[in-house]
Amino acid sequence: MDKPGKADLLAAGDRTVPDVIAPGLRVLFCGINPGLYSAATGHHFARPGNRFWPALYAAGFTRRLLSPAEERTLLEVGLGITNIVPRATAGAAELSAQELAVGAQRLTTKVLHYRPKFLAVLGIGAYRGAFDRADATLGRQLDAIGSTTVWVLPNPSGLNAHYQHDGLARLFLELRHAAEESG
Repeated sequence: MDKPGKADLLAAGDRTVPDVIAPGLRVLFCGINPGLYSAATGHHFARPGNRFWPALYAAGFTRRLLSPAEERTLLEVGLGITNIVPRATAGAAELSAQELAVGAQRLTTKVLHYRPKFLAVLGIGAYRGAFDRADATLGRQLDAIGSTTVWVLPNPSGLNAHYQHDGLARLFLELRHAAEESG
């Protein structure tokens, strides 16, 4: 994957990144929205320093560390990726409360259609805002979407200093164990 230049990043605003999705996934991971780097490359969690791919591997979801360009191979192991809000921005702070709420409705429709066993929302603040769950904590949520269990994980962005690699991997592993136990 070529590294996008400054002009590429500036041109990527409001672009979308295609979902990696199929019916009946074990886990559908859901980011807040694509960053400009991801939109410029066309791949989820593509910015160097994003810890999604290393956490996925460290938790045993994948047999090796995948690059963002290999994201479609996730479907082979029952995993997928989507976003609450499809449009790219320089940061999630650029999203309005209304945009997050509309995104949550769109995501709910998508989950009801594709019926993954687990929906893993990556970002506690975004989950709280989008789904109007101010008291939500990390991990399994009391609410489900149809038959889909909702799980919240920290945002894997390198900017999220609250969770370093080991802590993030441990939380991803808890989700993997729950998904395996559910059959």
